[in-house]
Amino acid sequence: MIPANINVSERKEKRLRLRRKGEVSRGVAKISPKAAQYLNIKDTLEVVIAGKKRYYFKVLVSEDVPENEVWCNEEELREYGIADKSIATCRAPLKEKE
Repeated sequence: MIPANINVSERKEKRLRLRRKGEVSRGVAKISPKAAQYLNIKDTLEVVIAGKKRYYFKVLVSEDVPENEVWCNEEELREYGIADKSIATCRAPLKEKE
């Protein structure tokens, strides 16, 4: 069920490349300012792999990250079974996770 205060048509999503980076902390995703602005991301990122697996990360906006990439912790992505340079649907979550 979709909350009444969120219009799904306004929720933007984009296919971005996930990269494994050792310098990124667990539970954190680094994203470019342009991508964060386009996706209207405040502090949490929802990553969907193959339409089935759904993961949530705290967002850290960084100028170092290319616009079409999301950098995540190397060990964390390995535990989730996500390969380096995988394409995933990224969007702001419907409701903020705690």
